[in-house]
Amino acid sequence: MEIGLSTFVETTPNVETGEVVSHAQRLREVVEEIILADRVGLDVFGVGEHHRKDYAASSPAVVLAAAAPQTKRIRLTSAVTVLSSADPVRVFQDFATLDAVSNGRAEIMAGRGSFIESFPLFGYDLQDYDELFEEKLELLLKIRESEKVTWRGGHRPAIQNLGVYPRPVQNPLPVWIGSGGSTDSVIRAGLLGLPLVLAIIGGRPVQFAPLVELYKRAAAKAGHDPSKLPVASHSHGFVAHDTETAANQFFPSTQQAMNVLGRERGWGEYTRASFDAARSFEGALYVGDPQTVAEKIIHLRKQVGITRFMLHVPVGTMPHDQVMKAIELLGTEVAPRVREEIADWEAKQ
Repeated sequence: MEIGLSTFVETTPNVETGEVVSHAQRLREVVEEIILADRVGLDVFGVGEHHRKDYAASSPAVVLAAAAPQTKRIRLTSAVTVLSSADPVRVFQDFATLDAVSNGRAEIMAGRGSFIESFPLFGYDLQDYDELFEEKLELLLKIRESEKVTWRGGHRPAIQNLGVYPRPVQNPLPVWIGSGGSTDSVIRAGLLGLPLVLAIIGGRPVQFAPLVELYKRAAAKAGHDPSKLPVASHSHGFVAHDTETAANQFFPSTQQAMNVLGRERGWGEYTRASFDAARSFEGALYVGDPQTVAEKIIHLRKQVGITRFMLHVPVGTMPHDQVMKAIELLGTEVAPRVREEIADWEAKQ
């Protein structure tokens, strides 16, 4: 059972002061967070790609590469790479470079992205949303398989027997499929034999169990061994020494960020009642003291089959020292409890 973190490197206004931290400062803070995550024994750190003012990481590979020489074992992944609006050749080159400087710790989490700002920015038509992803994933996997590539598609110039360099340390370079929970995306991941990441940020996490089963059936149908395919989740949350502190520290920025997105997407108001309901044992928020968070992760592993859990923190802008403390607790107290109990549970299966 792997435990890690993800971030969108948010630069939203401070709830109390209205101050907005600069992109440069927030990026430096994230590098410190990755270094700490490695030091406290966490398994993976993911950085999400966005192209808007309130998110600072438009180039996850560069951010991760800044931390790579200062870390030893933690795996470094995008969360996600918006592959639909990217050039797969450049994506592969960037992450192969990260793989080299990290000595084989890079991963790509490929997804469509739930934000659409990158499409007009890079000149793509949203009407081609699905077709772009399928075509570009095909090219990315072809580059991963072979040093020399011949390929033709409808949205990018053809490639005729050209080499793509550098080649990564890992062979193959890990490529995960990020999904918001659509059946098409989990079936695609299964048929391709690619690891799956589910964004579980609402509702009841146990409701994702049928999707995991669907993924495994698709993988088996295509001749892949489902037992060798990891399944990850990405969920919002926060850890503090006691649950009340965790909830009170995490709620203000989360409410602000969720209401900004809510106004953009037509969601209802995000209230404290909504927040408290979501951090119940069956809810999708992993907020509390180390024991509370560990128990929820263990429940997710047993009920849904998740083999990698990524805590997304912060949501909105929180004080850097609070985020660092949450990372420390996740690594030193939550992760050991989860690993020990899951190891004992698996030994009895």
